[in-house]
Amino acid sequence: MSAAISPLAGHPATEAPRVDVAALVDAYYALKPDPATAAQRVAFGTSGHRGSSLEASFNESHVLAITQAICESRRARGVDGPLFIGIDTHALSAPAFESALEVLAANGVETRISLDGEYVPTPAVSQAILAYNRGREGGLSDGIVVTPSHNPPGDGGFKYNPPNGGPADTHLTSAIEARANALIAGGLREVRRLPFAQARKAATTHEYDFLGRYVDGLAEVIDFEAIRAAAPRLAVDPLGGAGVRYWARIAERHHIALDVLNECVDPAFAFMTLDWDGRIRMDPSSKYAMRGLIDLKDRYDVAFACDTDHDRHGVVARSVGLMPANHYLTVMADYLLRHRPQWRADAGIGKTAVSSALIDRVATRLGRRLYETPVGFKWFVDGLADGSLGFGCEESAGASFLCRDGRAWSTDKDGIAAALLSAEITARSGHDPGECYARITAELGVSHASRIDAPATPEQKKRLSKLSPAEVRSDSLAGEKIEAVLDRAPGNGAAIGGIKVVAPNGWFAARPSGTENIYKIYAESFRDEAHLGELLREAQGMVDEALTSS
Repeated sequence: MSAAISPLAGHPATEAPRVDVAALVDAYYALKPDPATAAQRVAFGTSGHRGSSLEASFNESHVLAITQAICESRRARGVDGPLFIGIDTHALSAPAFESALEVLAANGVETRISLDGEYVPTPAVSQAILAYNRGREGGLSDGIVVTPSHNPPGDGGFKYNPPNGGPADTHLTSAIEARANALIAGGLREVRRLPFAQARKAATTHEYDFLGRYVDGLAEVIDFEAIRAAAPRLAVDPLGGAGVRYWARIAERHHIALDVLNECVDPAFAFMTLDWDGRIRMDPSSKYAMRGLIDLKDRYDVAFACDTDHDRHGVVARSVGLMPANHYLTVMADYLLRHRPQWRADAGIGKTAVSSALIDRVATRLGRRLYETPVGFKWFVDGLADGSLGFGCEESAGASFLCRDGRAWSTDKDGIAAALLSAEITARSGHDPGECYARITAELGVSHASRIDAPATPEQKKRLSKLSPAEVRSDSLAGEKIEAVLDRAPGNGAAIGGIKVVAPNGWFAARPSGTENIYKIYAESFRDEAHLGELLREAQGMVDEALTSS
């Protein structure tokens, strides 16, 4: 990445200022968003609405309005089954949950909350929705997850999963976003609400054992018998997230040896090591945030971690340390399509446009369909639901896959299952995932990949998102003839929100950030690091020329 690495990166979080949790919660209730200020409006990105209470971008008003908008949307769509709601361990998640339940109860929505106030990972909500809806044609359920994912401790987040169990599509989130902003602009006068104590005791509010049902169901997804037989040395760091109490139950229920290294829950996440910019992020794909687990790699055959809502994974293999996300995703695709004989013979592989092209080569070798989409896990939901996709993944360490018998498991990202699969792979193959990746590259080519960030104004970001292939004037890329210039994903024809340029032994993709005034360039070479450098330099030149031309 082009951004400067902080000298504090990888250091204990105690060396940085500690977030003031009390101030965060106070601001959640005290600050009111200004509907005329863009940064304070409800805005659904690829994973719901996120913000900070201190910046008036994630406050009680936002949650009340979004929840009311969801209630109205449910009625309009005829969704009248129970709504499953879960929260992670961020400081703002508990007050946001209370706000949401006040609105859900006032609207008469049958709501399933966690048994004994347990935290709930994203995949446990998705799995609950799918399990409830299986075989039903009416009375379908949906869900809410209160989480800003791996974001810093000062952030809050709120996302909606419709009856298909996965992330809501853009059409649905746009409607919810617009209605929520209208409700805020109207002073929340149309929001129905009960006091929390009354909402908690409402006839429509019921407890649900997310933890027990999810953990029991994992045997349908993971070959625990193989793990028990081989007994690899395993460890997990939940990074203080929503699955913090799931791992010990998994080990007990499925009789595997698993060291749970940290069961601490601290809304300040002071036990973390600092990320690349000196901030706290519970990012299991970051070598800085994962410093503690990486340091233990020689004690275990494979170790893993998940982010705060446990929808993303990170795998530390004894042979290589922390695996880059694309490396492990490649191993997962290759392994699953070889070791799931009950899946449909035509079950394909889903990947985003900025994921490794080595996954394309794996699909070709296995004779499987490759389904390439824009960034966003929502594009894989239908395929995972009907079994036409066996595996779906995105470059940011998010993936999900089917049950062993080919049924849908979680149509949202599942970091727990992805992490446990690394244990199954190690047990069944006798090689850790790092060694498996080395074998794949020896057969299909070595991938050299990187990403750079560059400044961009909002106007430039908008222009990049609408860049057309005709505006890329060069016919060569890093010494090779350009084979394709894409502004739409080959798998579904949807706009990728940027541009992708493909040559025989390398590619790059450029797209604007959804949260910062930067654009991102992803590149991959199947030659060497020098060729990768050429790709990045030429890519930035092409993009800069396109952004500055009239």
